[in-house]
Amino acid sequence: MSNRRMARECALQSLYYADSAKTSDALRLADYAADFKKELGDCFPFCEQLVTGTAKNLPEIDKLVSAYAKNWTVSRMSAVDRSILRMATYEMIFSPERTPVPAIIDEAIELAKKYSTENSSKFINGLLDQLKKERK
Repeated sequence: MSNRRMARECALQSLYYADSAKTSDALRLADYAADFKKELGDCFPFCEQLVTGTAKNLPEIDKLVSAYAKNWTVSRMSAVDRSILRMATYEMIFSPERTPVPAIIDEAIELAKKYSTENSSKFINGLLDQLKKERK
């Protein structure tokens, strides 16, 4: 597994935990992510950026996800799918890294296949494919 994929998995776990705890406080989220610092080594800053960046941009991210989720609200989505979509949306639209969109979408699909339901990967793929038009 690549270090960046592992960083995304750790970020997903942090975002999922924060969602379950009903918090979006960036500092608290950074504390969740810090649990993975030793495990991720040099890739920890990427994980931390995904977590804190997602938290800081959450209202805008949820607005974008809602706009492209036909017949779905963000609150109706499973916590795992919601966390994957939020993180991928942050990385596609707000992250200064400029990771290629196909790589972001592929990573989100792989996370959905590993951590969510069989249909989640298709749902996430479709939504992110629509969202990629927003990337500057």
